[in-house]
Amino acid sequence: MRTILSILFAVTFISASYAQKSLSLDKAITIALNRNTILQKSKNNLEVTESGVKAAIGNFLPLVSAGTNWSWNRSEDAGGTINIGGTVIPIPPSTSEARNYRGNVSARLTLFDGLSNFATLSKSKNDLNAARLDLKRLKQDIVFQTISLYYNVIITKHLLQVRKDDLKWNKRNLEKVTESNKLGSVTLADVYAQQVKTGNSELALIKAQNNFETAKSNLLNYLALNILEDYKFSDELTTEEKATLNERLKIDYDNISQLVSKALNVRTDYQSAQLKLESAANGITIAKAGHFPTLSNSFSYNLRANKLSKFLDSRTYFIGLSLSIPIFSGFRVSNNVQFAEVTAQNKEIELSDLERKIKLNIQKTYLDLRAAEKSLQVNKRNVKAAEETRKIQQERYTLGSGTLLNVLVASSNYTTARTNFITAQFEYIRLSKQLKYYLGVLNYKKYEKD
Repeated sequence: MRTILSILFAVTFISASYAQKSLSLDKAITIALNRNTILQKSKNNLEVTESGVKAAIGNFLPLVSAGTNWSWNRSEDAGGTINIGGTVIPIPPSTSEARNYRGNVSARLTLFDGLSNFATLSKSKNDLNAARLDLKRLKQDIVFQTISLYYNVIITKHLLQVRKDDLKWNKRNLEKVTESNKLGSVTLADVYAQQVKTGNSELALIKAQNNFETAKSNLLNYLALNILEDYKFSDELTTEEKATLNERLKIDYDNISQLVSKALNVRTDYQSAQLKLESAANGITIAKAGHFPTLSNSFSYNLRANKLSKFLDSRTYFIGLSLSIPIFSGFRVSNNVQFAEVTAQNKEIELSDLERKIKLNIQKTYLDLRAAEKSLQVNKRNVKAAEETRKIQQERYTLGSGTLLNVLVASSNYTTARTNFITAQFEYIRLSKQLKYYLGVLNYKKYEKD
């Protein structure tokens, strides 16, 4: 019977292991870049923007059209009489048919439209390049957002283990205190105090478990994965993450101005904002073109015949120039110009706001990174000190020279120190990624599938 149960347990364990899926940070980023709906929509919209450039080029080419028609007409007259000077003349019945064949080719070319066609082409190219740059920045946004969500999962997983260890320690200590009370070496108050501490530890574990499940759900939802499926997340630091922690003292960003200058040269969203400002300036030129005359050239070639065999015998050629001079448009052009000028002013304000935001984000993240570096060092020492303090207080309490309160305080401090150290570790790694993100150098290409 035991053998059968052992086999069933082994089969169940193996099946559960195969059902559980592993999800690394790199894999999560790759999934995000392939499944993000906003990114997919942006790619679709980019195709529309590309077609806009073709349409703008078409403004410099003639509009050509061709057509043909055929008509048939049959007339049947029943005849009759006609009175001419008192003489009645009979008219016999008659039947007549007519066929008409026509064909034409025409072309129209705009020779001058107030430079609107040139401005439209420049605007469409700027819009296309801006859309491509926005797409690159969106990919960096997705990478950083995935990193933040994934690290939140790993942090909560580590904190969950801390709470498990804390509950295990408290349960063991409760057993010791209970046994000591039975022997009369400790008071019943100590037993009650340890019971309360163990109960609080259980509640903290439940909260930590909920935080871990919530963090997992947030990540899986962002990746458009099924949040009900079971995924395994590696809590081991990667080679890159270890390098980030080990080489943190080599980071030297003393000159914030140089960092900002480099960021403005590589930040695709800033470059896109500059192109959008140029595009808005093109919009002013397009609007002002309504004040200028329009000169166009037209050409047509027509064919006509009553018989198909003589279709090419009768031809008509036409060439003409047309000049249209706007005199009054009900203030429509002036309104368009004012709207375009306001749009350009707003784009200039947006560019200035973005530049200030870039400076602020870089400076703040750099300062936070320096603080996180110091916090990491302090918390690492605190963990070791808190662990030793708890051992000392435990030994003193066992020997009868200490109080349970001191033991519980030392245990709580140790748990807090471990929690702070884990948080400081991943906060430093996340901030280092965040700085790269604000500098515009966060790599996304290595996660894209070919």
